[in-house]
Amino acid sequence: MDAMPTTTAHLPASTPGPAPAWARRAAHAIALCALPSGLWRIAMASGVFVGYSDQVLRDVFDIPGWGIAYVVGLSVLAELAALSPLLLVSDRWRPLRPRTLAPLAWTASGLLVLVALWQLVVAFTVESQSYMSSDTAMTVWWIAFAPLFAIPALMTAVTWSYARRHRS
Repeated sequence: MDAMPTTTAHLPASTPGPAPAWARRAAHAIALCALPSGLWRIAMASGVFVGYSDQVLRDVFDIPGWGIAYVVGLSVLAELAALSPLLLVSDRWRPLRPRTLAPLAWTASGLLVLVALWQLVVAFTVESQSYMSSDTAMTVWWIAFAPLFAIPALMTAVTWSYARRHRS
């Protein structure tokens, strides 16, 4: 009987190795970076004093009112989005093929960099700061929102690791 020639078409598809530990830690750190700002927003929606006067909460944020649903919904969506990089380091659950997920992850990384730069511009405008009632409130706000600026770098590193492991 003739032996079938060995070609790459007959070899099993190679599976990528597991994500490195640093990439796993970075993916988990992304979710943790989003947590303080989400808790700050939920505190604001719950009526905890976060540095805005009652008039600013009513006029600018519509709290109490629809602003509560917006602020809580934004917090939930932000945390869900922050959990999505875990898909890039998971060995068990893969909802999309690597050829699809890698470009989406690179696009998300690029958008996160642009959003971070835009937020820095907004944060340093006079109007953005004028709503806070004290320097202490502004300091707490910065502490809650500063970790968000680490997300673009972390996401880019996790995406690079994923793309490297799933190169065809």
